Amino acid sequence: MNWETIGKWAFIIGLVIAVLAGLFFQPGWAIWVLAILGVIVGLINVTVEETRGFLLASIALTLSATALNTIPVIGTVFKYILPFVVAFVAGATIVVALKELFQTARK
Repeated sequence: MNWETIGKWAFIIGLVIAVLAGLFFQPGWAIWVLAILGVIVGLINVTVEETRGFLLASIALTLSATALNTIPVIGTVFKYILPFVVAFVAGATIVVALKELFQTARK
């Protein structure tokens, strides 16, 4: 199994855990698991070419997650799922942002 496959599976597993945790669990251990999976995804799954798009999408997700809570029916469902998705993406975002900062500083 190569790193690309591991990264893809870490991403899929992270999203599945985020949705299931949002539907069935309270925050706690799931947040830590998702953050660690996010770090793994950030380290091995996001390429240099994908960095800017990933960081932009991460910002959009984080900002829109709070806005979706105001929508009556859909917001109720997302209210419990999105914090877990944001925790997962935040782990990857921190790693990708740091990699980009170091890359920029080298130039």
